[in-house]
Amino acid sequence: MKPKAREVRQTLLCTLADGEFHSGETLAQTLGLSRTAIAGHISQLTDWGLDVFKVKGKGYKLNRPLILLDEQTIGQQITMPHKGNIRVAQVIESTNTELKDAASQRANGDVILAEIQTAGRGRHGRQWLAPVGGSLTMSMYWRFNDGYQSMAGLSLLVGIAVCQALKQCGLDEARLKWPNDVYLYGKKLAGVLIEVEGQLGAPADSIIGIGLNVTVPEHEYDVGQPHIDMSHELGPDLNRNDIAARIIEQLWELLPAFTQHGFEPYVATWQELDWFADRTVVIKAGNKRISGVNRGIDASGALLLETSDGITRFHGGEVSLRAG
Repeated sequence: MKPKAREVRQTLLCTLADGEFHSGETLAQTLGLSRTAIAGHISQLTDWGLDVFKVKGKGYKLNRPLILLDEQTIGQQITMPHKGNIRVAQVIESTNTELKDAASQRANGDVILAEIQTAGRGRHGRQWLAPVGGSLTMSMYWRFNDGYQSMAGLSLLVGIAVCQALKQCGLDEARLKWPNDVYLYGKKLAGVLIEVEGQLGAPADSIIGIGLNVTVPEHEYDVGQPHIDMSHELGPDLNRNDIAARIIEQLWELLPAFTQHGFEPYVATWQELDWFADRTVVIKAGNKRISGVNRGIDASGALLLETSDGITRFHGGEVSLRAG
């Protein structure tokens, strides 16, 4: 996306966030564009998930006002000493990509949050779609000086951090699905996507991506699997800035200890939150599907599957309750 187009769309998003009508003519004059150009930019925002409509003679209006993410507000909600910089971008390709592209400027604990991701991704390259103002999408940078081997269990640790943050927000029932998902009542509430850069024998750089459903009506959005949002349990009056602050704070709290001690101290905590604990599951690993009883995880974060042949450890794959 060209910088000028991004700037225009960010300005339109911030202007429309108040939920009032804004005429195309006024928007055009403010931005120095034609009304046709404004209509094109708003059409693109709509395609990306912004719920905006037009009324002849009145202009453009959002279906409901939005409380946009704000880096200063998030920072003020964090009570511990800050371990990184917090930045909010209205429109970017993806928070993970943005952090990777900022390689020369990033430091441990740096966070980027976005209102609109034009190329957001989940696991296995799946597209991450979410309504504008209804989700929380963010990424954090963290370096592991001891390399890849010191990162075992990282995605599981991030899941714990998210669950603990949600509990602080009043959501007590969030649970974990190995290795990357947060569940609520058996439906996906959040996902974790970790990307790693580096070479064997050298420090490893991780980009920790999190996508959380805050207000994502199940009947309006198809994300390829049963999903749920925070508003289902806590109602519609949720401030994503508060939620973001709690998640960032938990990550800043847990990551230094994890870097030093590894995942073993967190195994019991993860297993208490395991939605599939002691249930018969199917693991899809490559072209194989293996059925067995989920017996938890080991200190490396590997899943322990009990079959007729004994316990088998899995370091990757997808878990489900069915063979499909």
